[in-house]
Amino acid sequence: MNINKVHFVGAGPGDKELITLKGYKLLSNADVVIYAGSLVNPELLEYCKEGCEIHNSAHMDLQQIIDVMEKGIKEDKSVIRLQTGDFSIYGSIREQVEDLNKLDIGYDCTPGVSSFLGAASALGVEYTVPEISQSVVITRMEGRTPVPEKESIESFAKHQTSMVIFLSVQEIEKVVSRLIDGGYPETTPIAVVYKATWEDEKVVKGTLQNIAQRVKENNITKTALIMVGEFLGKDYNNSKLYDKDFKHEYRF
Repeated sequence: MNINKVHFVGAGPGDKELITLKGYKLLSNADVVIYAGSLVNPELLEYCKEGCEIHNSAHMDLQQIIDVMEKGIKEDKSVIRLQTGDFSIYGSIREQVEDLNKLDIGYDCTPGVSSFLGAASALGVEYTVPEISQSVVITRMEGRTPVPEKESIESFAKHQTSMVIFLSVQEIEKVVSRLIDGGYPETTPIAVVYKATWEDEKVVKGTLQNIAQRVKENNITKTALIMVGEFLGKDYNNSKLYDKDFKHEYRF
């Protein structure tokens, strides 16, 4: 196996300063960078050293990406695959990894800050609120890529817990209908965050009754997350984290 590796790096949600320190170090020393087109803030490429070979994967198919990786490794160069947010959520690295394995090329992964975390920070909210919601569902509606039937929007909506829906804002009316059919009341708070942490970030809030119209009025059709659940509401309960007895028990 080649000693050199391809480095998969999570670029973070958008803000160039939200890449991890390790990710920054790898990027700043890279000889070859393949970045995920319009999904990655191009300002991150300012961290690259002079002479770095940069490829926009929006204009490449899988084989072209693998060819660039293989060529870089054979030339003993540092190759970075810069993926949007964190590659563990809708990052599509599996197919790249499988092809690298066939070529006997090693790889490692440096995680990033996912956009669903950036969106929560943009709103200043927690997905987990004591006695309101203690679970988070991360999902998407089917499109060109199918979704297992047992993981439909409706099936998750039955739990009425915190939910984050990726890659679906273009069909916001259908999403809302399926959330209601699944069990969320029409009064459930919902927010749509466009390009979380980017300079042109936009937040649209409402309920399941009115969010579709508000999203259309703001002309949001892509690059946005849908967040739904009572964690966005006014009700909350204090955690036990700051209780005296709790601190004593865990030696805080």
